[in-house]
Amino acid sequence: MSTRKTLTINQRNKVLLCMASLVLENKEGILQANSLDVFHYKGADLSVLDRLKVDAVKVNDMATSLRLLADESDPLGKELHHVIQENGLKIINKTAPFGTVMIIYESRPDVTVEAGAIAFKSGNKIILKGGKEAIYSNLKLVELWHKALLQCAINTTWVEYLKLSRIETQEFLENPTQKIDLIIPRGGEKLIAFVKKNANCPVIVSGRGNNFLYVDSEADVEIALRIIMNSKTAKISACNALDKVLVNASLPHKGAFLKALVLQLKASNVTIYGDEKISSLEEVTLIKNDDVWYEEFLDYKIVIGQVASSSEAIDKINRYGGGHSAVIITTNEQKAAVFMTGVDAAAVYQNASTRFTDGGQFGLGGELAISTDKLHHRGPMGLQHLVTNKWYIFGNGQTR
Repeated sequence: MSTRKTLTINQRNKVLLCMASLVLENKEGILQANSLDVFHYKGADLSVLDRLKVDAVKVNDMATSLRLLADESDPLGKELHHVIQENGLKIINKTAPFGTVMIIYESRPDVTVEAGAIAFKSGNKIILKGGKEAIYSNLKLVELWHKALLQCAINTTWVEYLKLSRIETQEFLENPTQKIDLIIPRGGEKLIAFVKKNANCPVIVSGRGNNFLYVDSEADVEIALRIIMNSKTAKISACNALDKVLVNASLPHKGAFLKALVLQLKASNVTIYGDEKISSLEEVTLIKNDDVWYEEFLDYKIVIGQVASSSEAIDKINRYGGGHSAVIITTNEQKAAVFMTGVDAAAVYQNASTRFTDGGQFGLGGELAISTDKLHHRGPMGLQHLVTNKWYIFGNGQTR
């Protein structure tokens, strides 16, 4: 059976439901495999360890995401354009699968399920390349993928796992042994740079955050405190976590606000850095240089700076931000509109946490990745975004 032949929607949904059942039936096996990964991880990166861990809740979430995807409508064959020309040609544009999608990711075993499922439901063959730190978890989950496919009488080559070293991965990217139509790297900047440098097919960049929040002079400071704490501390390993805060110099009672913010951040063990205007505060360390504004921390660290206006905040975010998410805290709707239009990010917020930049939270039923690219798609990539398009032209002998 050729894997290039698109499976019917019933076949794809049947596999997803079968996989959901197998995940729940093998919960203990998944947790045991993950415990081996956690035991063998000797790195000091808190974000990697946080993403690596799988518990019973995460396993249940994997099964839930599979079932929700099975309930979604077919993303393939949707008509995007339909016209009949004067010469009688009927021209139709429809969504179509990419073909083979490769997902290269670090730490997170749940990507093996959720991202794989989105790619599969979109009619694509999936090639998974997880990090060595999650090898036991990933191999267990791929084993379940293959069981689900076989139980549905479908070739296991629809989901393939590459157990390759870094050097072997580079060789594969430069000279793949099969046609790859799209690569999506999910991880840190080093991984993304590695894939972009070596791949010879389209790459969608996903994962880098370095998100900013601007406290306007007309901000509700209680809302600001609540949102900053949630964005920074709820999940430090997420690409939608907050790294930078800009405070307007004219904020009423600015000193009291900053003191309260520092106290709350310190209570959550966040190390605080500040520019020259902020670092005079107790518990705030002066940044070494402006390069820190480019950094995505994925750690209990934050930088606070002062700006004179919304336009200065916009300029700073557009210069240093990762193009992922940005927030303005303000009660002034006009200022919010200017900020949200002017900031160059995939998701812009007024008075809400960056932690909502997520496919499930956006009503997409899950996500393959969060793209900070502008071509093809930007932001959380759900089921309906992992498709390309195809033109169908029907004639009766027309020539040009």
